[in-house]
Amino acid sequence: MGSPRPCKTLVPSSLLTPADRWKREEYKGEENAILTSFNRNFKARNDANSKTMNFLSSPEIVTAMAFAGRLSFNPMTDSLTDANGKPFKFEPPTGIQLPQNGFTSGDPSYAPSPLPPPQPETPVQISPESTRLEVLEAFPKEFPNSRGMELPPLTTLMRVRGKCTTDHISAAGPWLKFKGHLSNISENTLITAVNDEGGEVNVAFDHNHGSESAKDTIPAVGKRFKARNQPWALVVDDNYGEGSAREHAAMQPRFLGCLLIVARSFARIHETNLKKQGIVPIWFADKSDYGRIDSGDVIETEGLANVLAGDTNAQVTLKVTKKDGSKVEIATRHTLSADQIKWVKAGSALNYIKEQKASASS
Repeated sequence: MGSPRPCKTLVPSSLLTPADRWKREEYKGEENAILTSFNRNFKARNDANSKTMNFLSSPEIVTAMAFAGRLSFNPMTDSLTDANGKPFKFEPPTGIQLPQNGFTSGDPSYAPSPLPPPQPETPVQISPESTRLEVLEAFPKEFPNSRGMELPPLTTLMRVRGKCTTDHISAAGPWLKFKGHLSNISENTLITAVNDEGGEVNVAFDHNHGSESAKDTIPAVGKRFKARNQPWALVVDDNYGEGSAREHAAMQPRFLGCLLIVARSFARIHETNLKKQGIVPIWFADKSDYGRIDSGDVIETEGLANVLAGDTNAQVTLKVTKKDGSKVEIATRHTLSADQIKWVKAGSALNYIKEQKASASS
């Protein structure tokens, strides 16, 4: 079928994975918009141009808009001009959603061969010298502890300023080769985050540093806390964790000892990922309280035990002991559901699943 006008670029979704970008130079630095039918919908994600706005739509609308070349086009009512100068209007696509007689079985040679039943006792051999793979150890259960079903006293690692995407938390690029080695990939944790106390990138302060320098990189201070068995908390700004849904952005802080993240607001998917790894995400009830917690301050929760007992409407208060010994209380809110509470109590969602399977087989 002849097209009414030259079609704008159509990029298959398989070309734009979370680590890929479209080489698109003609609109560099110029405000423009593209439509996609897959979830890469924030500025600069597809072509590295911060002026490119990205809107999500259905494949049918994306195709129609590619022919029209303007966002004001309504394919249900507006016309285009074909190659002969005559008006042309799209017709809404129709068809049955599922075949009435079901799908054909297809070529059996494409079907996977039956696999033997899993044998959990089978050892997985990984070279101890490998820098790309290591055995993933289960995260520890944090409840109960010395404070019962409240979080233990947490040292504040830092206060993150401004935008902090999953790329800031766990950078991609050359780090991707370490995705199977949690110890190594954790060396990139928050390395492009801005410390609100001074405005420097990848800088944190260890206020109990002993013979070591107080100032160090963020992952280095996190590793110090981990070595001292000192669980820690993070204070973050608005929409923390926006971007791709990479699990490592939640796994890495947890691996280094983070148990609580207090935010002005969270990106929805990342907030859920934190809960899956056993980190408690808490929202400031008053966003202006963000600046009241500094690095080195000690945070204790009050009311979390009620939440973990099943009262999802319970309020959690943060009792903060400042470095000078003064104390402040900060009101918060949470979004933990009944199922997510089970993940946190078990130490992670995987821990909870393992517990359920063990219980079912006993």
